[in-house]
Amino acid sequence: MMSSPNESLAALRKSYERAELDEISSADDPLKQFERWLAEAIDAKLPEPNAMTLATVGGDLRPSTRIVLIKGYDERGIVWYTNYQSRKGQDLAGNPFAALQFHWVELERVVRIEGRVERVSDVESDAYFASRPLDSRIGAWASPQSEVISGRDVLVKNAAVYAARHLLSPPRPPHWGGFRLVPDRWEFWQGRRSRLHDRLRYRLEGGDWLRERLAP
Repeated sequence: MMSSPNESLAALRKSYERAELDEISSADDPLKQFERWLAEAIDAKLPEPNAMTLATVGGDLRPSTRIVLIKGYDERGIVWYTNYQSRKGQDLAGNPFAALQFHWVELERVVRIEGRVERVSDVESDAYFASRPLDSRIGAWASPQSEVISGRDVLVKNAAVYAARHLLSPPRPPHWGGFRLVPDRWEFWQGRRSRLHDRLRYRLEGGDWLRERLAP
């Protein structure tokens, strides 16, 4: 008789032995460390190395997570794009703090980022929107993201309406654009044998990054 998934969960084990992370080899600046790890994830041809979990907390104090895609980063922060009227958009309008997490399973690595969130400029949002495929630009108009709809036919009909209206040049919807998380904390986690994982946290203090090792 086959055991249930729940019965086998306790027996699942993995030994993390691919790499290590220490204070000597890590970058002094967390953005440089992130850039290094992101490049290695891309070079390793991992499936969607740009996927990250976004966690927000709404006015009801209930946390919510979803997967979004990083679309840019620099010394100002981490950028993604979405519908401002979606649940995450409404959460951030009321509570402009969030957390991001990258999990590169094959490299046994996690990056966690926390900070305040702001909207990117209209110029940045316009430029990115114009670079998207046509069907994605139409989709931004067609989907009332996070709202209850009666069926998929609503999306199909909306897409047809907006495709006919805007043809090959749909402008950016006023309810759609970018967010930027401005980090004040980063954590880099590297899996290690015997569950003695490496965890380095960078914390912004007085305008400088303080690097600390955390117990696993």
